[in-house]
Amino acid sequence: METHKDLRVWQQSIELVTAIYLLTKTFPKEELFGLVSQMRRAAVSVPSNIAEGYARGSEKEKLHFLRISSGSMSEIETQSLLSLNLGYISQEQHADLSEKITAVWKQLNALISAIKKRLNLDEQLPF
Repeated sequence: METHKDLRVWQQSIELVTAIYLLTKTFPKEELFGLVSQMRRAAVSVPSNIAEGYARGSEKEKLHFLRISSGSMSEIETQSLLSLNLGYISQEQHADLSEKITAVWKQLNALISAIKKRLNLDEQLPF
């Protein structure tokens, strides 16, 4: 039986969380309860919601929690750009993080599409 741990998207989202935690260690102390906290919470939300969706069992519940993960990915993308604009990360760090974000997002969207297809849902996501 497949669990969330078997999913490549879950595994890569764990890697993304780790990267964000390491990256935000260098942020200014005044951002500890601001951008650092927001980025870390959004990052942790991605694999956590994937896991919760798979623990629930039904395809509709999986889809619901995968969509929450997708929303968190939007937050991470936004926060990454803000971090670059504020000078907290370099262009190279931003590019590396963006690559990780894109990889997770593509897999997440593919999984969402596959579940929607199994459920015969025609609704299209805006990304």
